[in-house]
Amino acid sequence: MKRLRLMLWLLVAVMAGGALWLFARPRPSAAPAETSFVSIGGVFTLTDSDGKTFASGRLAGTPYVLFFGFTNCPDVCPTTLARLIRLRRQLGAGDGAFEILFVTVDPERDRPADLKRYLSLYAAPIVGLTGSPADIARVKKTFGIYSAKVPQPGGGYSVDHSAAVLLFGRDGGFGGTIAPDEGDAPALGKLKRLTA
Repeated sequence: MKRLRLMLWLLVAVMAGGALWLFARPRPSAAPAETSFVSIGGVFTLTDSDGKTFASGRLAGTPYVLFFGFTNCPDVCPTTLARLIRLRRQLGAGDGAFEILFVTVDPERDRPADLKRYLSLYAAPIVGLTGSPADIARVKKTFGIYSAKVPQPGGGYSVDHSAAVLLFGRDGGFGGTIAPDEGDAPALGKLKRLTA
């Protein structure tokens, strides 16, 4: 009986030692998940509201914000542009604090003259940009912008589109976004960092 007890204790000790080894041994680290970063922004050439070629290289050394919309937009576009003008004024550095660029997602209807007429309503400097549908498609892809025509009852169409404002620093690097529902205080903070 004594021998059996001794063998059982020995078996328990071996099992306990094995369990300790299993749980205490270093584990191989999990392979890091692959992270892919989407690049936002890049060089582009479009047509401004005076009908002249506008190359993105012109923005070198200047912070700018980029908003994609269309002149027949009933609410989001005019509200966003008016807000950007207001925020720029609140920075207290004048209209030169940063450039506001408005790129149409409706090039069939938004020709240079249409952009000029529309942007003149804001009585503040805004660069309006358009181009061929292929040009606009390329720029939308470069900046990760979605848009799609939405047929309207009785004919015609509206355009559903991304509504975030894209921020770019003096070096042309992507500096974040301002969301449509974001408060003015955090938005102003982002613009201050952008223009510092």
